[in-house]
Amino acid sequence: MQQLEKPSLSYSLSDWRQGYESQYQEREYLIDDIEGEIPLDLSGTLYRNGPGLLDVHGTPLQHPFDGDGMICAFTFDNGSCFFRNRFVQTKEYLEEQKAGKMLYRGVFGSQKPGGWLANLFDMRIKNIANTNVLYWGDKLLALWEAAHPYRLNPENLATIGLDDLDGVLQKGDVFSAHPRIDRTSQFNHGKPSLVNFGIKQGVSSTITIYEFDELGKIIQKYSHETKGFCFIHDFVITPNYCILFQNPTTYNPLPFIFGLRGAGECLDFDNSKPTKIILIPRNTPHEKVITLEASAGFIFHHSNAFEINREEIVVDSICYEQLSQIDPDNSYKEVDFDKLAPGQLWRFKLNLATQKVTKELINQRCVEFPSIHPDNVGRDYRYIFIGATDHPTKNAPLQALLKLDLETKQEQLYSFAPKGFVSEPVFVPKNNASGEDDGWVLMLVYDSRHHRSDLVIFDGKDISQPVATLHLKQHIPYGLHGSFHSAK
Repeated sequence: MQQLEKPSLSYSLSDWRQGYESQYQEREYLIDDIEGEIPLDLSGTLYRNGPGLLDVHGTPLQHPFDGDGMICAFTFDNGSCFFRNRFVQTKEYLEEQKAGKMLYRGVFGSQKPGGWLANLFDMRIKNIANTNVLYWGDKLLALWEAAHPYRLNPENLATIGLDDLDGVLQKGDVFSAHPRIDRTSQFNHGKPSLVNFGIKQGVSSTITIYEFDELGKIIQKYSHETKGFCFIHDFVITPNYCILFQNPTTYNPLPFIFGLRGAGECLDFDNSKPTKIILIPRNTPHEKVITLEASAGFIFHHSNAFEINREEIVVDSICYEQLSQIDPDNSYKEVDFDKLAPGQLWRFKLNLATQKVTKELINQRCVEFPSIHPDNVGRDYRYIFIGATDHPTKNAPLQALLKLDLETKQEQLYSFAPKGFVSEPVFVPKNNASGEDDGWVLMLVYDSRHHRSDLVIFDGKDISQPVATLHLKQHIPYGLHGSFHSAK
């Protein structure tokens, strides 16, 4: 029997676009539509953040990253799951809800109605608190990298207000949406510490590193100045370094100032220049900063980093050949995936003695949003769980969960194509786990067939089939990042 040829596309743009419809409703309910069984030892809350509104009172956004943050919480207890979603009630969100219209421009290109005159000289930045959410030091924080975090009530997701982290953040300081947790920090007596960064951009940019203990108290804070504009979304840590890849970008603010473009549309990528790899020592006095160069392309997210020895460091990153420029004349929903460079997983080897950087492609598949065992952050590791395309090489929307074994090079893929579209996986170790991949992988999936979202649970040791699929009563627009807070 002749085998039918598989269609060249695993998706339709019309199905994919539906996942970018606004979700106006805030709801809470016990999830009762479940395939399979929720693991009894899965206890705690999965928090997810992402843009919940893709329009402001009928005015569509030019880019989804301009959308107001909406937090989702999935609370697991004894084989059941309770769902709740609420918008982060930022000052700007409340003002626009009261006014019934758009009052603020978006950083990534969304303009107020009325053309350039309505946007001329309006330099106000709207804190959209839409990128990540983290429970740390008895605080639930919604993070956005260009401002202070917003504190939320973990019981009902009600917004408490802007949080300066007990006075650590001063007016004008920013706190990234990509903190890293060192589970056995030498700077906190072997206990967990949270490490994060903030950047003040300019002709020279200042990178500030923050390290907090498990109670949310500051351990150390230090800064480094680097030449040029810094567009850095993520970073990695090792026991001795914070490592940041400074992408080769330039910024011309004039079109933004004169109301012609959003700030993100004023960013240019220069592939003729190298990427700077900045290694800032975590050890005092933090002065022996090392800067290396590589033809790295553009990087949004890293998987992990670890030290082979004091002179050799490995960094695994999702790398794009170039930054896809934001087109002010076209909607993000009209994207042609075939014309965009795919994000692929690369391994960078940094030799601090020779100042040389080498790189190798780990996997050809287009991937994003890596997740690893939390105990291995900053240390040697074996397994990555990551969102992936259905096709093994082509660029496309993420529709699958990919498990990579970095030791054996084996991979396992579970695809939701053609009607499913995935978000970032979150790995949750099992109680009394027997190995690095012995945990639950939680992934929010948009089901375009039913215009709803599902929370899918996999066993990390074998992702060939889901353990449970929890059907929500509504869709959740494509999100960004999240975390799991154990009930222990």
